[in-house]
Amino acid sequence: MEVSSVQNLCKHLIFCAIQRCRMSDELCRISIVLKLCPEFNPPLVRISVSDTGVGCNLKEFEALRYATNPISASKFDGVITITTTGISDNEIHTFSLNINETISSGRLTKLSSISKCGAKFSGTEAVLSTAESLNDLQSDISLFLHKMSMVKLPTVAVELLVDSLGVRGSQLQSCVLAVDCSPLPSSATNIERLKSGLEEYVLKHGNRLENFCQLCFSTAEHLKVGTGMAKRSGTSQSKRQMMEAVVVISETSEPAFPACCRPSGKRTEVFFFKDFTPCSIPQPSLDALTSIKWKDYGLTLKRITDQDDIALLEWENLPPNFHIDIALHSYHKEVMMVPSAGNRQADKTFTRKALKLALYELKETNDKALLSSHALKICNYAPDLAKTIAGLVLSSCDINFKKECFSVLGLQCQKLEASGLENCIKDKILSAIGSNDRKAQRTREPAAILFQNECFQLDFQDEDYEDGEEMFSSLKL
Repeated sequence: MEVSSVQNLCKHLIFCAIQRCRMSDELCRISIVLKLCPEFNPPLVRISVSDTGVGCNLKEFEALRYATNPISASKFDGVITITTTGISDNEIHTFSLNINETISSGRLTKLSSISKCGAKFSGTEAVLSTAESLNDLQSDISLFLHKMSMVKLPTVAVELLVDSLGVRGSQLQSCVLAVDCSPLPSSATNIERLKSGLEEYVLKHGNRLENFCQLCFSTAEHLKVGTGMAKRSGTSQSKRQMMEAVVVISETSEPAFPACCRPSGKRTEVFFFKDFTPCSIPQPSLDALTSIKWKDYGLTLKRITDQDDIALLEWENLPPNFHIDIALHSYHKEVMMVPSAGNRQADKTFTRKALKLALYELKETNDKALLSSHALKICNYAPDLAKTIAGLVLSSCDINFKKECFSVLGLQCQKLEASGLENCIKDKILSAIGSNDRKAQRTREPAAILFQNECFQLDFQDEDYEDGEEMFSSLKL
């Protein structure tokens, strides 16, 4: 693996710390410490990433390389000091790793070890120094950790500590940035935690607020949410790989304060997580986003851009005060310290299936949500059609005909006014359009009977379906 900046190297070290904590059976803590060292010229920033997970396996650093250039070489010498111990080790081991070194024998140097004196603990610390700006590092890592808090990893707390003075007696700025404080039960699944994390992100207007915005959202019940999950099976390694997708739709009034305005505007933010850490969305997943038939959901995709490792979807026809957020999470059930190379087409299909299931569930559980472009056009005729039908019924002199019509509608003939009948018929028509639109997507069969409620079994058709892949919806869970 090649990293192109100190910031990306820090994110990789945090990723490794997360995986070590996932392998532990205990509650774990990850600390990132940034300390300014002004005695050097230019001043250096000492970066420490430590965790209380299982001991480090040095193989995770074998393929780590630093893409050097004249600018980066002047800010970082490529040396990382690694201190680690396992629960059963009698000593704390220290190594010096030079990721700029191309000769394997010269990359890793074993330093002196320290006895644990019979103590039982495990953990790892990686330390490096850089001439990068302290403020830039703090800002970048803070943003990274805020994104990571969305997955709500239940057994790991992450804190960032910053010493900007770098002298004895200075006070550290401390902030726990990624810890699960939600009311979710300990038995909550990963996708339930991701759903909760994305909902909180939306209710805080993209984390611009410390708490939920009570002016725009009184509760999370105002959100429309869909989830989908796909599991890849086949080889023993890929069998453990999961892809989870969460889609949240929010509708608000005009923003009351500037903080209520999202930086992304009306564009959809797509967050991507790999093994519980945020990362830039890979190309296969971008391909999956563009391959979705968005018109089946009443949307027209205009373009996709990338900003701060977040994909932004821009729409041509998004309704006013209507916002969509998406989170994707790919992870392995069994921890993999070194990510494996994927298959582009398979990864695209994998992402597409999970996302389509999330869109399907959202559409299935929320009336009038994400109706197809064709269904929306038909809905425009519903008021006139309802008015015509109501006029025909009320103008009839046949009492039995009227009773039959009112019986179908579930109404009492003698207590109904013209406007009430018209609204009832319109609601029935819109409900039938929505029901037919959902059924058409599931089974691609002809329209259902207009006023008849039917229960349909999921027959999820996908032209990209491949053997060895399973799909799940929380409607089934």
